[in-house]
Amino acid sequence: MKNPIQRISILTAFVLLMAGACKKENYKFGEAKAPANLSVSLNVEGADSATAPAGNGSGKVNVNVSSSNALTYWIDFGDGVSKEAQSGAITYKYKTPGTKTYLVTINAIGKGGLSTTTAKYVTVFVAFEIPANILQFLTNGSSRVWVTDKEAPGHFGVGPNTEFSPIWYSAGPNSRDACAYDDEITFTKDAQNNVSMSIDNKGQFFAIEASTSYYGFSGKDGCYAITAGPKNLAFMDASSGSTPDISTQIQFIVPGNGIINFGTGGTEYEILSITDNQIHLRNIGVDGNAWFMKLTPKK
Repeated sequence: MKNPIQRISILTAFVLLMAGACKKENYKFGEAKAPANLSVSLNVEGADSATAPAGNGSGKVNVNVSSSNALTYWIDFGDGVSKEAQSGAITYKYKTPGTKTYLVTINAIGKGGLSTTTAKYVTVFVAFEIPANILQFLTNGSSRVWVTDKEAPGHFGVGPNTEFSPIWYSAGPNSRDACAYDDEITFTKDAQNNVSMSIDNKGQFFAIEASTSYYGFSGKDGCYAITAGPKNLAFMDASSGSTPDISTQIQFIVPGNGIINFGTGGTEYEILSITDNQIHLRNIGVDGNAWFMKLTPKK
């Protein structure tokens, strides 16, 4: 039988053992500090203060952030999207077509979750993203020359602006003025898939009577010495209310005189259909009517 002293010693050892097992570790995370000296630069790709202040249309912005005591950064791009950038460097692509200004908010996160916030405005131009098949047919991946499809019925036509076919007049093969047939229209795309157009009109464009005053002339339907220069085209969703069964639902604007191969005074062209062999276009002239034209690649 154990004596009382032995019982006390055993009990003391057990208590000390349990106390040691329950002892908590002390972890040190360092002093919690909010990030300081937060610096932000927002560089729009292709931006040029003189010619392209909002960029080249790619919509890409290079963000570079730095600060002391920051572990990571959260960036709100002002369009409903936020992303983490641990290194402080990230490239973001805006998607909404047009020129828009966004408020970019940067949160620098430090130890203990402390943060420092700043914000800057950025103005970005985003070119409309032309469907890949249209871009390929139009430019053949680089540059392509088109001419009037003078052998095709309806290569020149007109109808009411509520219609999508030339129900009033549809030209038969080779039935129009010579100056409407000798134009060479070149569509070219750049690295950002922007499309430009240049025309060799051999010195004259055909113009309908209703539009001659628009181009600085007077007279009936005929050939006029209208200047042709290179133009950057602006693509967008069609505004006509067309449906997929009758149109691609894509249109583009020709700035300046608005002419492709004959003048109506209108500058917007809806692409009704496009293949490797033909483009069918619809244009609303200054007379309020819908004008139609068909182009084919130069052989």
